Amino acid sequence: MKKVLLMFPGQGSQTVGMGKEFYDKFPASKNIIDKLDDELKNIIFNGPEESLKDTKYAQPAIFAVSVAIFEALKNSIDLSKFEIVTAGHSLGEYSALAVSGFFNFEDGLKMVKARGQFIGEASAENPGSMAALIGMKKETVIDVCKQASELGVCEPVNFNSPVQIVISGTKAAVEKAVELAKANGALKAVMLNVSGPFHSSLMKSASEKMKVELEKYNLTEPKYPIITNCDAQFTKDSSLIKEKSVKQICNPVLWDTSMSNAIAEGFDTFIEIGPGRVLTGLMKKIDRTKKAMNIETVANLETVIEELNK
Repeated sequence: MKKVLLMFPGQGSQTVGMGKEFYDKFPASKNIIDKLDDELKNIIFNGPEESLKDTKYAQPAIFAVSVAIFEALKNSIDLSKFEIVTAGHSLGEYSALAVSGFFNFEDGLKMVKARGQFIGEASAENPGSMAALIGMKKETVIDVCKQASELGVCEPVNFNSPVQIVISGTKAAVEKAVELAKANGALKAVMLNVSGPFHSSLMKSASEKMKVELEKYNLTEPKYPIITNCDAQFTKDSSLIKEKSVKQICNPVLWDTSMSNAIAEGFDTFIEIGPGRVLTGLMKKIDRTKKAMNIETVANLETVIEELNK
């Protein structure tokens, strides 16, 4: 049985018009997107891009389009023929949880909207920045952050691949870390165009609010296991998911370790579902020998089905 990992992208992957092909062609995809309010649906399909970049629109939009594309995949091939596990990067973890069956789409949409709101509030209370450091060892990045912490909070927060780590914290500290990274041989060190210090300890108030929010929902036994961001572990335990979803907001995303753990368990086909191909690109940096593909167009879907049917 082929072992397939379904990956779901996070914020930053959004593009105007995403999911429209699936909306027009697959009733199951249309059914998901029609559950959105008219304003959000219009922004997804018609923009403006500036509105779609806004966290309060971007997060539910990516969540909805990712789930809609999964519905098209599910309706095009018998997924029971494969051993499936899911994983999502940051916001994408909610898409992965929804398609795994921990909660339904409607509840997931409410959670995602609340999460975006709480992160926005925490970012207003504790402004900050993020930066991507390319081509540096993990230990060097940790050391650089430690040095920069003299100026404020500075933490490694997205361990994306062996050569890409994102840091987060107060603006002055992150800028200092970028300088230090360049001096310590980083191939690239760039500030990111983001609205807050995501996944850092500065997001603690957002995680506390999310803990209260998640108590409103009953989670169910899932169909597929998920590899969670905060610890890179496989789980089907719905009682642990709320705890891990709270932790995820103010702790690092262990993406590199998550993918390595999947590979160690024999997963060799990695399919990114949703806008963009960021995670497909990261997989090529993690292990080029594995099959990594993405589905953001109907043509992509056809290619993936052909590959899965081999």
